[in-house]
Amino acid sequence: MAGMAEHEFPTRRDDMHPYDRALPLGDPGESVRIGALAPLTRPGWVQAGRHLLAGLEAAVRDVNDGGGIAGTPLELVVRDTAADPRRAEAAVEELARLGVTALAGEYHSVVARAAATRADALGLPFLCSSAVLDALTDRPTDRVARLCPPQSRGWQAYADFLLGAGRDRIAVAAEPSLYWASGTRLLREYVTPRGGSVVELDARALSPASVCDALADQRVTALLVLAGLPDPAVPIVRSVRRDRRLAELMIGAPAGQPEFAEWAALLGPDGAGIPFLRYLPERLTPLGERVEAALREQVAEAPSFVAFEGYDTVALLAEVLRAHGTDRSRIAAAWPRTAADGTRGRIRLSRVPGSDVWQWAGAPVQVVDRDPRHPDRLRVLHTG
Repeated sequence: MAGMAEHEFPTRRDDMHPYDRALPLGDPGESVRIGALAPLTRPGWVQAGRHLLAGLEAAVRDVNDGGGIAGTPLELVVRDTAADPRRAEAAVEELARLGVTALAGEYHSVVARAAATRADALGLPFLCSSAVLDALTDRPTDRVARLCPPQSRGWQAYADFLLGAGRDRIAVAAEPSLYWASGTRLLREYVTPRGGSVVELDARALSPASVCDALADQRVTALLVLAGLPDPAVPIVRSVRRDRRLAELMIGAPAGQPEFAEWAALLGPDGAGIPFLRYLPERLTPLGERVEAALREQVAEAPSFVAFEGYDTVALLAEVLRAHGTDRSRIAAAWPRTAADGTRGRIRLSRVPGSDVWQWAGAPVQVVDRDPRHPDRLRVLHTG
């Protein structure tokens, strides 16, 4: 990525929060400030949070390399949500008091929903990067937008993949969660009219061995692990892989756990051949190819789709700020009137049927897995 010689901005060192990852910053009033939310500590999905933040940071560097926002540097003020909705709400309130122009980021859907609801109440624009829960707010709003596809679209594509592969007797091993419950409901509503079935297993109450017994008894053809990483997802996968009764069973993880290196490190060969959703196109744009190289160096591994979502979030916000200024009400009104070239395509927001927020309707959807012969490589199995 290009250096910062021409537009190098000073770094603010006072009043720093432990999770204010300072990019080129200025004193308040001398920069355009964006609040960034990401899970950076447990029980949040830390690796996803790191990739999301890396993408946000990379885009801020590029914006500032290009002169910032009409000559003013862009500042990223980061707060750790730790997958806690209440902590996210408090962070939104704090960032609003600090005078940020808009909010960006977040990975966990339930946390993003809490943040979006609070941001809407405060009149603070929020561009969500990664959270897919369809009902991201309690009511229709112009202040909230997002780049990732809604869960209904992504999980329908995943269901199409399962049915096309002849896996119509589906079990879900799920933890109690609004997100997991929503995914299970979407699967059932889609596959049942098409001759399929969905059986629910409580991943928290049942031991991995009991999960295997239930799978064998009900003769399911696919198990979807709707549970946290590492526990209970890893023990469940290990038990299923070692159970001879389940040798023909497909394991799936639609929420994307196998995307990250932590999954491969914990499970090794057992973690391959497990299809999951990711939001990348068949080919990245030229911008995406350049950003991929920079992100790979930054995170010291292959960047996940979450990192590209983070980059594209700032890329779109920067276009809004350049064209419409930093007034919060003007930003909210500008969502449908602004487009940007992102790493995964041309981004334009619209009202998608069934959604109460502004949405990138063209966000790409893929079902992929880790190649059992080369677990470090990902195979595209289906696009939706």
